[in-house]
Amino acid sequence: MTSQALAVQTAEYQRRGMLMTMMTAAAMATALLLSQASPSNAQARPVTFADLAEQVSPSVVNITTSTTIAGKTGPQGVVPEGSPFEDFFKDLQDPEGDAPRKSEALGSGFVVSADGYIVTNNHVIEGADEILIEFFPGGEAGVPATLIGTDKNTDIAVLKVDLEDLPFVSFGDSNAPGARVGDWVMAMGNPLGQGFSVSAGIVSARNRALSGTYDDYIQTDAAINRGNSGGPLFNMDGDVVGVNTAILSPNGGSIGIGFAMSSAVVESVVDQLKEFGETRRGWLGVRIQDVTPDMVDAIDGLDMAKGALVTDVPTGPAEDAGMVAGDLITSFDGIDIKDTRELVKIVGNSPVGKEVPMIVLRNGEVIDLTVVLGRRETSEAVAFPASTEAPAAPESENLLGMSLSEITPDLTEQFGLGDVIGLVITDIAADSDAATKGIIAGDLIVEAGRQSVTTVADFEAQIEAAREAGRKSILLLLRRGGDPRFEALLID
Repeated sequence: MTSQALAVQTAEYQRRGMLMTMMTAAAMATALLLSQASPSNAQARPVTFADLAEQVSPSVVNITTSTTIAGKTGPQGVVPEGSPFEDFFKDLQDPEGDAPRKSEALGSGFVVSADGYIVTNNHVIEGADEILIEFFPGGEAGVPATLIGTDKNTDIAVLKVDLEDLPFVSFGDSNAPGARVGDWVMAMGNPLGQGFSVSAGIVSARNRALSGTYDDYIQTDAAINRGNSGGPLFNMDGDVVGVNTAILSPNGGSIGIGFAMSSAVVESVVDQLKEFGETRRGWLGVRIQDVTPDMVDAIDGLDMAKGALVTDVPTGPAEDAGMVAGDLITSFDGIDIKDTRELVKIVGNSPVGKEVPMIVLRNGEVIDLTVVLGRRETSEAVAFPASTEAPAAPESENLLGMSLSEITPDLTEQFGLGDVIGLVITDIAADSDAATKGIIAGDLIVEAGRQSVTTVADFEAQIEAAREAGRKSILLLLRRGGDPRFEALLID
C-alpha cells in the first residue's frame, strides 16, 4: 500500500471514529433526556407483595352467617296430586317436611379498630340470625359479632366483636396518589370459601357508578370472586382505599372487572354507623336534573352543559335559603358542580346542620345563597311523597308537536292532575322533538321560557319571545304526577 493510500485510509478510519463517538454521545444524551422525562414519583413494579400481605393479613377476617329458612323450599306443585312421582318430588321439596332449616353464607371483612370494630358489606350479613368471625390463621375463630349498623345505599355494614388489642388497618385517601388509574392495589378476602387469599392488580378506572345514589367505585383487575365481598382493597402503603363489593361477570367468576366502594365514601359512613348506628346525611331539599346540551341555548348566562338544574323546591332548607325552581346550582360549599351526581355526593357527605354557601344562576344573574342542611333520612320522604305515572294518550300534532289544553275538570279526572296550574298536554306527535324527549300525554307545562303559562296564548307568546331573542329552543318546566323536570324543545 502506498503512503498516499495509507493516509487516505487512516483519514477514513478517523472520520468513522468521530461519527461513532458522536452517535454514542447522542444516544447517551437521548437516554438521559428520557430518564429525566420519566415521572420521579412513578410507582415501581413491586418485586413481591409478600411484605405487604404479611403486614395487613392479621386485620382481615372471614365472615360466616347463618339464616333460618322456612320449610318447603323445594319445587312446589310440579306434579298433579295422585301422580306416581308425587312421593319422589315431596322428598325433593324437603326431606324433613315443613321443618325450618339453616342456610349459611360466607364473606370477608376487616378490622378498623383495636377494640373490635369490623367493616364488611351489608349484603354479606343482611337478614342473618348469627354472624361469626374467623381471624387470620393462628387467631380466634367462631367469634360471635354484633351488628352495629348498616347502610344499604353504599352496601356497608359495621360489626363489633368483644375482643381487645386486635391488629387493625386504617383507611387511606382513595383520591390521592396510590389509588390512581394504573397504580398497584391488592385485594384480600375469602373467595369461594377457600380461606384467606390474596390477589393483586391495578386500578383500572375511577368514579364508576353502578346503581346507587352515592356510588363511587374503584374498578380493578385484581381477582375478586364470591366470598371476597366486604374485604379490603389495599394500596401499596397498606391503607384501605376500597371495600370489594361487586364483579362484572357472565359466569359468576372473576374476569378482571371488579368494583370496590372507595374509601372516600366508606370512611364517613363507617364513622356515622359507629357513632349513631345509622347514617345521617346532609339534605338540601330540592329536586334536580342534569343540564343537557340542548338546554344551554335556552338558559341565560350559561355557555356549557354543567351544574344541577333545580326542578322543585318544597318546604325545607333550600326554600328557607331563597332557592326557587329554575335555579342552576353551579357551586356548593366552594366546589364547582359538574352534574347532579356530584352535587348529591357532596351534600350527602356534608354534616347535618352545616351552614353552606352556594352559587346559583337565575335568569342570567349570579346569586349567592346560604343554606343550613337538613337530614335526608328523616326529611326526604315527607317532602317528596311517592307519585304515580300519568296515562298515555293517542298521538297527534299541534304546537311544537303537542296538543295543549287549559285545565278542565274532565282532564283533571282523566290524568289525575289534582290542584295544579298550567297547560295539559293531551296528544304528542310521534315524530316531534317533544316525543324524543320522553314527554307524554298527561304531562303538565307549568312554565315556558321561565314564565308561568296557563293558556295556549301564554305558551305561544313565550315561543315568539324566544324566537325574537334569537334562541333555537325554549325551556319548559313540566310536571308528571307531581314530579317536575325541565326539557328544552326546538322552536325552529
